[in-house]
Amino acid sequence: MSILSVDSVTKRFADICAVDDLSFAVQPGEIYGFLGGNGAGKTTTLRMVLDIIRPTSGTITVLGGSPGRGNAAAIGFLPEERGLYGNMSAIDIIVYFGRLKGMQASAARTAGLELLDRFGLGDRPKSTISDMSKGMAQKVQLAAALVNRPRLLLLDEPFSGLDPVNQGLLEDEILRASHDGAAIVFSTHVMQHAERLCDRLLLLRQGRKRFEGTLDQARARLPARICAIARDGIERVEGVITAARGEGLGDGWYHWTLEVPPEMPAGAVLERCTTQSVPLRRFEEQRASLHEVFVRLVGDEGVKA
Repeated sequence: MSILSVDSVTKRFADICAVDDLSFAVQPGEIYGFLGGNGAGKTTTLRMVLDIIRPTSGTITVLGGSPGRGNAAAIGFLPEERGLYGNMSAIDIIVYFGRLKGMQASAARTAGLELLDRFGLGDRPKSTISDMSKGMAQKVQLAAALVNRPRLLLLDEPFSGLDPVNQGLLEDEILRASHDGAAIVFSTHVMQHAERLCDRLLLLRQGRKRFEGTLDQARARLPARICAIARDGIERVEGVITAARGEGLGDGWYHWTLEVPPEMPAGAVLERCTTQSVPLRRFEEQRASLHEVFVRLVGDEGVKA
């Protein structure tokens, strides 16, 4: 059974269609990347999953039921706009969020202390948020999202504002939650995190789904690229769509960048070069990055590589 199912959901705000006939499902243990530029509809969709706002039309199913307070005990949420009570201690905030999710105070405290220790804050459980750095406070908010060991973890632009060390810590926690069987949905406009973590991706533009599938399936939408050092003639090899001749290396050798159909293996092109006696010094397939895929399928809407 899917942990989360979104079926033909549309959300309108007056004349603005923020989410347009969107459907997808997320399975237990799956890391699902929700990708798009600003205004693509990512946050609106997550808020509908959390029952903060309601769809104009369509159906959302969370853990087999409708979104609402009944799901709170099984959901963790890290909002894009972080906000913690500055005069509360780290452990008190985590316990507070655990209690909101139906945990006993003692269980929430035990889990919270374990999380703080794992996040390098084991010596700061009684420090107030106002006395912590921004990075420390973000770790506390992450602990609050994880304290109940959620079955569905929703992360809205979770890497925003984190330094590289804390970005790595968050990636580790996402993988840990996935290995524990949680379904994880995280929205981002930074492609490198999704490229490293996601089992499947959904690309959004102006509220509409433009692609859903694995990274390899996304790459297969683009022509394959081959970098070669060769003499003239490689541009005439069967299957080459485009051939750009670059810097000359002397004695008739050049750098070449070739595009071939996505379904054509690089080995087939190499075999044809051999058959047609095209001299080669270098032959290397280069896979498209997720950023390149996104720009080609969706357009450059403020996303980052």
